[in-house]
Amino acid sequence: MNWALVAAFGWLIVANVMAMLPTRDQHWTAAYVLIAAGIPILGWVTWANGPVWGIAILLMGCSVLRWPLVFLFRWLRRKAAGTP
Repeated sequence: MNWALVAAFGWLIVANVMAMLPTRDQHWTAAYVLIAAGIPILGWVTWANGPVWGIAILLMGCSVLRWPLVFLFRWLRRKAAGTP
């Protein structure tokens, strides 16, 4: 296993630990930090191991950060429909 995959699996462990900790803002600050750290790691994994591993890590990250994705898709659907 190379360092890119170690970093990705470390990110997943940190994300799960952060999800277990109580917060006042319903984990949104943690989600922003995880997204900012996860995008470069995802690029590194894809570059080092190919697109199959990149897609696998992307799906793992999406399963951890599912609520930001739900809100993003709702926002995009509202923008496409033309409602404020």
